[in-house]
Amino acid sequence: MFARPLSRPAVFALGAASLAFASGAYGACSGPGAPSNTETKCLTAIEMPGKALRSFDISFVNPHRAEFYFADRSNAAVQVIDTRHLTHKRSLTGFVGITLNGTGGVNNNKSGPDGVVSHGRWLYAGDGDSTLKVFNLDSPSPAPVNGGTISTGGKTRVDEMDVTSDGELLIVANNAEDPPFATLFAANGDRSFNSVSIIMRINIDPTIIPAGEGLSIEQPAWEPRTARFYVSIPQIANNPAGCMFGGPNYCQGGLLIVDPHHPQAVYSHFDAATNTGVLALHDCGPNGATVGPNSNLMLGCTPQNVPTNTTTQVINAKTKNFVEIAGLTGSDEVWYNAGDNRYYTGSSRACGLAAGCPNGGAVPGVVDGTSVLIEKIPQSTNSHSVAADSRRNLIFVPQVAPAAVVGSGGDTTTVGAGICGGMKGCVAVYVHHVDRDRDRDDDDGEHGDHNDR
Repeated sequence: MFARPLSRPAVFALGAASLAFASGAYGACSGPGAPSNTETKCLTAIEMPGKALRSFDISFVNPHRAEFYFADRSNAAVQVIDTRHLTHKRSLTGFVGITLNGTGGVNNNKSGPDGVVSHGRWLYAGDGDSTLKVFNLDSPSPAPVNGGTISTGGKTRVDEMDVTSDGELLIVANNAEDPPFATLFAANGDRSFNSVSIIMRINIDPTIIPAGEGLSIEQPAWEPRTARFYVSIPQIANNPAGCMFGGPNYCQGGLLIVDPHHPQAVYSHFDAATNTGVLALHDCGPNGATVGPNSNLMLGCTPQNVPTNTTTQVINAKTKNFVEIAGLTGSDEVWYNAGDNRYYTGSSRACGLAAGCPNGGAVPGVVDGTSVLIEKIPQSTNSHSVAADSRRNLIFVPQVAPAAVVGSGGDTTTVGAGICGGMKGCVAVYVHHVDRDRDRDDDDGEHGDHNDR
């Protein structure tokens, strides 16, 4: 299980002048991405060494190590940021980087790194060549450990992933295979040596995810009270009956529920007796998944998967009851932060602001633990990755560089340059000031924001 913090989450009274930033960070935070009327304030921006950011994927925070990690395909590295001093710390290397398609755009299916997760000294990351890479964060070496490059047997990327509370079991998704599949690994836990190995390849019944339809599986989330992995599936067959993947009666998504202690090679329809299998969702084709308080899971429903999706959903892992959050949709990664009892979303597909976003830009949505939308803040185009440090209530949101600098995939707005204070892209750092009297210990959402691994 997680190591529980010794004290309540730290309360920050931060301002740009209160921290000493290294030369890699610059206090920018101007324009629409730094509004003065939001509770979540833009604090600073951190520039990465190397190439301007054109393509990146998932983020993760390990607050015990005070480190933020994100998958920077532009520089073929997992970038590590010190969340105490808000400086770039180092780059973990050995990835394929950006692979282009026939038109010169980024081929996400074969680029890397992609998914990333950490427990203790170990970091796990997916690459575009269908490999899982394992890093020892206590080692000075930036390369994967010996024996730490493991193929899942596919031809496309190892994408999103999650790990159990004790760090012993890891599940990863090959989202771009046809049909997609997951792989369950025995992970390193708290050991000082690498022993990662494949336990089982996990497939889904072809009557649920048929081959040849270009379907996917997305972000897993570990829920400790039910001891299950919950894996987002953007669309499944016959949900509702007679639906079509391409519409006009669109098929909705599902959740693959896996008991990693009793895994199955093939999962079919949901079995309430075992709380495993594929659960059909209502009005949601999810990408992201994260676990919040009371065994609730936020799902990043998105019109990219199902054009009729206009809300974000929170579903209970035990009862399967759910609520829909209006005014927020189009999320990829979603994250629960126990430090302030809020969810944060990387919503790049549907801005939802009353006045709109410049040229259809993105937002991080901010939702409280009772599933009420608080606010949305404009971001650069394709801003879809978000993670929070629960001990410091800092929220990290990577921004692509302007399209004028990096071409296809770059920011087509001026929002990112204002946040970053430059033209290379950056990781924007937001802060939510929390009243100490309203802080709470992390009772049952500690894994939902991945924050005690």
